[in-house]
Amino acid sequence: MRVDYFARIGVAFFLAAGLARAEKPVDAKASSGAIEELAKLLKGQEGGVAKAGDQPFASVPLSKEDSARARTLLWDAHVDALRKERALELEKKELKEGTLVMPFFTKTFGEKPATGRSLWISMHGGGGAPARVNDSQYENQKKLYQPAERIYLAPRAPTNTWNLWHEGHIDRFFARLVEDFVALEGVNPDRVYIMGYSAGGDGVYQMAPRMADWWAGAAMMAGHPNGVSLLSLRNVPFALQVGANDNAYNRAKIGAEYGEQLGKLRKEDPKGYENFVRIREGKGHWMNLEDKEALPWLAKFSRNPVPDRVVWKQTGATHDRSYWLAVPKGKAKGGALVIAERGENRINITKAEEVDQLIIRLDDRMIPFNGPLVVEHNGKVLHNAPVTRTIGTLAKTLAERGDPKLMFDAEVMVSLAGK
Repeated sequence: MRVDYFARIGVAFFLAAGLARAEKPVDAKASSGAIEELAKLLKGQEGGVAKAGDQPFASVPLSKEDSARARTLLWDAHVDALRKERALELEKKELKEGTLVMPFFTKTFGEKPATGRSLWISMHGGGGAPARVNDSQYENQKKLYQPAERIYLAPRAPTNTWNLWHEGHIDRFFARLVEDFVALEGVNPDRVYIMGYSAGGDGVYQMAPRMADWWAGAAMMAGHPNGVSLLSLRNVPFALQVGANDNAYNRAKIGAEYGEQLGKLRKEDPKGYENFVRIREGKGHWMNLEDKEALPWLAKFSRNPVPDRVVWKQTGATHDRSYWLAVPKGKAKGGALVIAERGENRINITKAEEVDQLIIRLDDRMIPFNGPLVVEHNGKVLHNAPVTRTIGTLAKTLAERGDPKLMFDAEVMVSLAGK
C-alpha cells in the first residue's frame, strides 16, 4: 500500500509538471502580426486606444516581448491624445465638469529626478462657509508648505459645502489631475501624495482609502474622519496629526482613536499599514507647522501598483477597481469588502462581502505565465486554467485609468455568488 500511494503521488506530480511544460506556446507570427496591426491603427488615428480593444487582433495571445511593445505603443498614443485634448486646462490651471470648476495652483521645487517628479495634492481648510472664507483658505494653502523636490499642487474646492473635499465629483477631478500630470508633466505615477489641513484633513481621511491605489502616501492634518473605514489603507503610508487641545468636533479624541486603529491594523498585518501618528501636546487646531514633519517621512515611500495583498473596502463614492482587482462596470456596492493575496500563479481571495463577481488583473510583475492560474476562495477553486496576454486587456485597463503602471496584460473574472 505504501508503494502504491507514493507511486500515485509521483505520477500525479509528473502529470502536473508535464501539463505546465506542455502549455501551448504563443504563436510568434500571430503575436507579432497583432502588434503590426495595432501600430497601423494607432498611427494618426483619433481615439485609437479606445478602438484597439474592439479589433480582431485584440484577442490574439501575445508573447512577453510583444506585450511590452504593445504597452509602449498604447501609452504613447494615449499621451498624444491627452496633449491635444487637455493642454489648455493645464495652461489655464482649471478643471471643469458641468457647472463645477476647480482652479489649482502649482509650484515646482528641486531638480527633476530621472524617474519623474513627485506630485503633492494639498487640500485647503474651510468647508461649510461663505466662498470668501474658502478663497482665503485656498490662498493660505498655496504657501503653507515648502517641500523638497516635487510639484506642489493646491486645488480650490469646486463647492463651499462642509464636505467640500469628499463629495463624489472630487474623485473624478483628482483622477483627471493625476492623469494629466503623469502624461503631460513628467510626474512619476508611483510618487503621487495627498495631504490636507482642517477640512482638507477631512478630505484626506476620506480620499486616501477611497482612492488608495492612486497614492504613494497621505498626510492628514487637523481633520475629522466622519466614521470612515481605514481598511483600504493597507498599502498607503498614512500620517495622522492633530493638536491635543483640538477639541472642536472631538478631533483630538477621535484622532487618537484612529491612531490606535492604525496601530492595531499594523500589528495584525506587519507588511502593511505604515503609519505616522502625532497627537501634538499643547497644540490646538493650528499646529504651528509642526505637522510638516510628515512630508519627509512620506517622501520615503513610493506606491507599489501590484502589492501582494489588497484590502478593498468601498467607502463613500464607489469605485470599479483597486490595484489589480475590479468589479464589472456599475456593479460596485457601498460597504463591499474584498481581501485578496497573490503568489506565483495563485490568487487567494480570503474575504468577499457584497461582491458577486470579481475581476483579477494580471501581468508579468505578478505571475510567470508558465502554467495554469489557480484562483481560490474559502478553499474552493474558482479558476484553474492558463491566462494569456492580449492587446484588448492592455487597451481596456489603460482607457479605464490612464496609468501606465496599472495597465494589465490579462484578466480573469470569477463568480462569488452563491458562496
